Amino acid sequence: MRKRIVAGNWKMNLLPNEAEALFNELIIKTDWPSHVQVIVFPPSIYISRFNELKDNHVLVGAQNFYPSKGGAFTGEISVTQAKSVGADYLLIGHSERRAYFGEHADFLKEKVDASIEQRSPFIFCCGEPLTIREAGQELDFVKKQLEESLFHLSKEDILFATVAYEPVWAIGTGKTASMQQAEDMHAAIRSWIAEKYDIDIANRISILYGGSCSPENAKELFACPNVDGGLIGGASLKSESFIQISEAL
Repeated sequence: MRKRIVAGNWKMNLLPNEAEALFNELIIKTDWPSHVQVIVFPPSIYISRFNELKDNHVLVGAQNFYPSKGGAFTGEISVTQAKSVGADYLLIGHSERRAYFGEHADFLKEKVDASIEQRSPFIFCCGEPLTIREAGQELDFVKKQLEESLFHLSKEDILFATVAYEPVWAIGTGKTASMQQAEDMHAAIRSWIAEKYDIDIANRISILYGGSCSPENAKELFACPNVDGGLIGGASLKSESFIQISEAL
């Protein structure tokens, strides 16, 4: 049975006291749904402190890392360094990393390989911009993203992956994919995994939705058969809304 996951991507938000207060509001909750794994991706400077506070209900992830083990890469951290301070998960391929920092398919493949080398579970993001959606080319676009950066993995290693579909046109815009649009893409992603590997593996990999998920639309989105949770942006910055989303799962 695949995991049901709600992950909060805090991006470059919150000062230390604000971040710790928010994290504490999450970990003091004792009645998280037992079938839901909660993951928080704070700015990396907070991972070490959160590692001291976290419990099994709320895990901590690193938003970014560099695929080399070490060296002259000013401003970067390695997978090993992220793990050493408590990162349970890694985030790879977010649309903002692709758009603002030029992280292309080959580089993302290197990040996937670096994660696998350290046996670190990760969330791999994929999704199309509005121009591709309007041209009716979203399926080809997303499939290519997976083929170029993820589908080189073995059957054993692909199980370290969680996939997050994030329609770029719906991130931070208030727009949300319809239930049918989300389900169609998630079902397609699962079918591609089954074609590349097998149906058993496809049914073991969680596929999250990551486009302006909120307490208002979470229940409808999570009712889709192939939507296994969410990668949450703005709504994860307030404990009340993030908890409401998790309870919809």
